[in-house]
Amino acid sequence: MDPVTLIVTALAAGAATGITESAASAVKDAYRSLLALVRKRLAGRPDAELVLARHETASETWQAPLVAVLQEAGAEHDPDLVTAAQALMSLMDKAGARAGKYTVDTRGAYGVQVGDHTGRTTCSGRRQAAKS
Repeated sequence: MDPVTLIVTALAAGAATGITESAASAVKDAYRSLLALVRKRLAGRPDAELVLARHETASETWQAPLVAVLQEAGAEHDPDLVTAAQALMSLMDKAGARAGKYTVDTRGAYGVQVGDHTGRTTCSGRRQAAKS
């Protein structure tokens, strides 16, 4: 699954169940955390913020526009967003998570850095920390 599809899938699933009274507090917390990270990524883009707000109430209708604004915002390169989406889906679909359904495939991607404390080495040999 590509990173943006994972993020949108998790947002839709969280919106559908994360706001109900019967949802576990861990699911609600994971959804709120993911939503906060997405809002941070889209901050300062009024159209994108509107798409996100609309997606919360009508996920099927607003799925394609949300994918577009997340791609435009570079969400696929944000390891915190991907990790938060995976965490939420692991809580909501344990069997799918164990089967690797929410594994992100970065084959063919360039410049991808995944994990904590990642960095890159420049041509001059200086190490630079990854930017989120």
